[in-house]
Amino acid sequence: MTRTLAKFAATVATAALMVALGGSAAQAKDFLLGSELPLTGNLARVGQGMHEGIAVAIDMANKAQAGKHSFKVSTIDDETSPAKAVAAVEKLIGDGVVALTGGYGSNIIGPASEAAQKAGVVYITSGGVTPDLTGRGYKTFFRINNTDGYALAMIGLLQDMAAKKVSVVYLNKEATSNLAKQVKDALGAKGVTVTMHEFDGATSDFKPLINKVKLQDRPDVVAMVGYENDYVGILRAAKVLKPDVKAMVGVWSLATSQMAKEFPDLMENVHGTSMLPYPVEFTQPEALEFAATYKKLFNKEPDYLGQFGYVQTRLLIDAILRADAAGTLAGGGLPDELRKTDAQTLIGRVTFDAKGDNPNFTHRMGQHQGGKVVLVWPKAFANGAMRFPATPW
Repeated sequence: MTRTLAKFAATVATAALMVALGGSAAQAKDFLLGSELPLTGNLARVGQGMHEGIAVAIDMANKAQAGKHSFKVSTIDDETSPAKAVAAVEKLIGDGVVALTGGYGSNIIGPASEAAQKAGVVYITSGGVTPDLTGRGYKTFFRINNTDGYALAMIGLLQDMAAKKVSVVYLNKEATSNLAKQVKDALGAKGVTVTMHEFDGATSDFKPLINKVKLQDRPDVVAMVGYENDYVGILRAAKVLKPDVKAMVGVWSLATSQMAKEFPDLMENVHGTSMLPYPVEFTQPEALEFAATYKKLFNKEPDYLGQFGYVQTRLLIDAILRADAAGTLAGGGLPDELRKTDAQTLIGRVTFDAKGDNPNFTHRMGQHQGGKVVLVWPKAFANGAMRFPATPW
């Protein structure tokens, strides 16, 4: 056999082997995702939760793709700063990431996702719920949750409590103001008396505000719309002044295992949005693998923040694999592939409309009870009874 024929025979043999192996050697690719998150600053706790969920999605994807493709994530701390979030996105895009998963805080996600849109890079999140984010009509922006889902949960719980007078204490940022107004309008339409109390991010002493609620409003329930540090300040003031209310109710970043561990004296009986009880109770196979992987990586039970980070990243990875198989990934086909998503996930069904929003999202409400988070609304997902009336004092 001549050298040329021998070389040809070797090539044919190699090709045959690759076909027998499903072509994996030729098709195997390394996909780099980017993540910009607040790992320090005021939103560090929630940013860390999402960061952990993203890591779980990467780990599970690599296990499922063993011998085929692999995924990595490059993460930059935006330090809870919009300007640093934009710089992080631009840096990650410059490093060649396929897409971005992360972001927390609508005022941070807004400019960060705009930078991604300009570069034509997908940005998916669960950390920004204000309607304006999807109202921009960006082709590359996606989220798995929204203000409507949070508002429905808070309103539903307050209705179950048969609250007649509610004081809404809210941070004057875009996302929190929008949610507070939505709650006010919905409750007002049902005959509930609602009093609004706005505060800004520099507020550290909430006693004057809570004193006004106590002496002037005399509500059945105080509804808090803010972030972790805000809740801590409000609850500390309320524990001192002890307004005669039946419940303290909040939204995101409140009914978490981290808050239960760090502020046990403040959290007892407080309500907040949560997709998961704590400790977690799972039965579905993917959920069980998610929980086991979380425990393996971080030696703790997951909470709903990690769950959100996992779901958004899992859906992104699934779309990347579909676009790559269709040969459209390199040509900018990922946004179109994401819009084909119709998946049953750990937070329920997820689809994306033309604006990149998930119209199926509805949250659940949990209550801190004895160091645990018990799901109490809606009844279909409750794993325990609601304590009512009940407050931390």
